Amino acid sequence: MVNHVAFIWNIAESLRGPFKPSEYGAVVLPFTVLRRLDAVLAATKPAVLQTAKAIGALPEMLQTVTLTEASGHEFYNTSPFDLGKLVADPQDLRANLASYLAGFSPNVRDIFDRFEFDKTLNKLAEKNKLFAVTEKFAQADFHPRTVSNIQMGLVFEELIRFANEKSNETAGDHYTPREVIALMVQLLFALDDDALAKSGVVRSIYDPTAGTGGMLSVADEYLRRMNPGIQLSLYGQDYNDASYAICKADMVIKGQDVDNIALGDTLTEDAFHDKKFDYGLSNPPFGVDWKDQRAYVNDEHTKLGFNGRFGPGTPAVSDGAMLFLLHLVSKMRKPEDGGSRMAIVLNGSPLFSGGAGGGESNIRKWLLDNDLVEAIIGLPKDMFYNTGISTYIWILTNRKDGDRKGRVQLIDGREMLTKLRKGLGSKRNELSPQNIETIVGLYAGFEDGEHSKIFRKEDFLYRTITVERPLRLNWHATPQRIDAVLEAKAIQKLNEADAAALRGALDRLGTVTVWKNRTAFHKALKDAAKAEGLTLPVALLKTVTTELGEQDDTADTCTDSKGNPEPDASLRDTENVPWDEDVDTYVAREVLPYAPNAWVDQSKTKDGAEIPFTRHFYQYVTPRPLEEIDRDLEGVLADLRKMLSAVEA
Repeated sequence: MVNHVAFIWNIAESLRGPFKPSEYGAVVLPFTVLRRLDAVLAATKPAVLQTAKAIGALPEMLQTVTLTEASGHEFYNTSPFDLGKLVADPQDLRANLASYLAGFSPNVRDIFDRFEFDKTLNKLAEKNKLFAVTEKFAQADFHPRTVSNIQMGLVFEELIRFANEKSNETAGDHYTPREVIALMVQLLFALDDDALAKSGVVRSIYDPTAGTGGMLSVADEYLRRMNPGIQLSLYGQDYNDASYAICKADMVIKGQDVDNIALGDTLTEDAFHDKKFDYGLSNPPFGVDWKDQRAYVNDEHTKLGFNGRFGPGTPAVSDGAMLFLLHLVSKMRKPEDGGSRMAIVLNGSPLFSGGAGGGESNIRKWLLDNDLVEAIIGLPKDMFYNTGISTYIWILTNRKDGDRKGRVQLIDGREMLTKLRKGLGSKRNELSPQNIETIVGLYAGFEDGEHSKIFRKEDFLYRTITVERPLRLNWHATPQRIDAVLEAKAIQKLNEADAAALRGALDRLGTVTVWKNRTAFHKALKDAAKAEGLTLPVALLKTVTTELGEQDDTADTCTDSKGNPEPDASLRDTENVPWDEDVDTYVAREVLPYAPNAWVDQSKTKDGAEIPFTRHFYQYVTPRPLEEIDRDLEGVLADLRKMLSAVEA
């Protein structure tokens, strides 16, 4: 694979000068696809050409069927040219290339349209580079017997990574490391091996963020090795034209229905809104906002509710990953129809971001309430090409086995890694086959241990209660407090006469008396205002009372018109109460011993959910003894003293 990538990228480097490095990808990616398709069709090319001559009078649909049968693939090319014949006629190369591309079946022509290949060919011809590039690609052996579909996928992905680095785009934005995909695929099928190995099995797999199709390809290879006779349908969607084109090319070579690969934004243009799938895989973008999709998503959430994809809620607009999680869940078959299992890679924030009552928390709670979370696996850092952050694989299903019902398994694979000899972008670690085997074994074993922990789904639920304490204030007309009153925005809006009258009223209160009862203070303030000829409307009275008052635990409690204590917003606090614990019991134990006059405002209680993955695998490390640290420090100081003496000498 490395040799193929190096060969292709050397061709790209030969474009330096007429082409900017950021344009290299637009040349080598479609040419690589073209050479691959050319190699795949070579064996049946004579039969296709002979068939094409004999079917001129047939309707177009019958022509397509007949030519497809002749080619032995889901695509064909009726042009007499191939890359070898094209380079044999340098003079007419551009025109012949156009004829060659036009000879492909419509499903392949769409691939090159998405690459905007015509523009690239025109520029190559204009810069006198077309023949050199075509000739070099014609020499490459990309036949499936030499380069497998999996290897070809790796070639495409490495080329994309190089191209993105050259254009200063996010490296690895369009794909997932293959060993991470391998882990996801094995997790996805680990509990279904027996069922999948039977004859006559029919299954469908879906990736809503398909990229170049890596996840679909690995899943396809895995299942076909397990059961060569399996009938497998692959579905995918991606919004990036180049990735979509590569994915579609890969699927057409595999003999898949290319209509199952769609172009478009999954969040706003669900190409398979009427379909459900047996399995799902996804690696949505990490930490990417969904501002552009916000109006559509919110509209679906509001109008369709739980009949749509986003019924449980929506996450913060800064990160749309959980929208893809909900989208995957919406693609599950009903349990009575066999159910589904999905795997999705997310960063750490979906585990805990957002407080009780917020979108993220509501989504987690809905998933747990419906017993859809089967397992969450923590991966090592520095696994992806474009980020070194912590990542997690979520396994979701609506067909849990008996012992897994009502349970969630957390697996700590954060230290199960193999260091790369040379980093690739942000990727410095990888999963070895042994690492993958260990993680899959922990998942399938479903036992409590050092790296695997089993929880009830309720263990991740809680209630956030609001604890109030009574409002107790004193009022003292000191110069500093009076200045604070007069600087308040509401006071600044008074006319000059009323402002002067208010200052006079406050001065009349004097600096001797300190009021600790609000009713008594209000009487004194109104009397002082009346003496200054000032009427105190309710809003003005409230502003002066607030600005002049200070918290005082020795003061009387402020009460409302019904005699109930008013809460002090500055002392307001919240507590997270475990789901299974009685709120009153919790408050009696955790709150009242420290604040005897506190109470819970029941109207503000909210249900929440979080999955504190790291906390459950935290291992306390005993600090080094102080004496040992002192000895080490003394040793370092002694070395420094020796070095200083040597310099001074």
